[in-house]
Amino acid sequence: MWRYPKVLAHRGGGTLAPENTMAGLRRGMDAGFRAVEYDVMLARDGVPVVMHDPFLGRTVPGAGHVHDYDALELAAMDAGGWFGAAFEGEPVPLFVEFAQYCKAHGVWMNIELKPAPGYEMETGGTVARIAAAMFAEELAAGKLAQAPLLSSFSHDALLSAREVAPQLPRACLMSELPPDWERRAREVEAAAIHVNHRHLRPQQAHEVKAAGFGLFCYTVNEAARARELLDWGVDAFCTDRIDLIGPDFS
Repeated sequence: MWRYPKVLAHRGGGTLAPENTMAGLRRGMDAGFRAVEYDVMLARDGVPVVMHDPFLGRTVPGAGHVHDYDALELAAMDAGGWFGAAFEGEPVPLFVEFAQYCKAHGVWMNIELKPAPGYEMETGGTVARIAAAMFAEELAAGKLAQAPLLSSFSHDALLSAREVAPQLPRACLMSELPPDWERRAREVEAAAIHVNHRHLRPQQAHEVKAAGFGLFCYTVNEAARARELLDWGVDAFCTDRIDLIGPDFS
């Protein structure tokens, strides 16, 4: 069952602002979005930060792995200059500050867990613990539609999240549906399946929905394709083209 928004801004501002930054988040909000997908991984000191790539070099200048640096070292780095001069000096956000900003402004979150190799359980457990504490009141009241959805390609990260905060909803990320997709989803007690829309077929969409899961697609940037997926029964999707596909798209 999908109880969440239908259209999410991918990594905050899509193609209109540097990804996974507060500037990107605010750009998505300016476009009317109150639902966002973003990525979280652990720094060397175990503090979660909002970043997609495990290595520096693409969105943050430098070398090495994210896990080679403490969180405050990463927060002092420039995560916006690569996108444009207007965003120079935009910092790497700490997960806590990013999530608190979302909650304070009524922005629903799909948090993708992106663990470094060997840190799958730690990443899932740490992020789940923080998110559950942040939304303790909503979870206690059964307001699951307000709580964030934790998704990941890492089965172990999701298992750890389930163990630490079973009340938080989870989603299995899969580029394409493997033959054992349902078994894997049941093992982590997933509420939804998230797939690359390019690999999804109508019959697969029907099977996922018939099994009782929510169905989410990434990353849909053409309106015609978005309508086709919704016609197949897909519940929701994220988009980079927040300038073309708005939060009320149908």
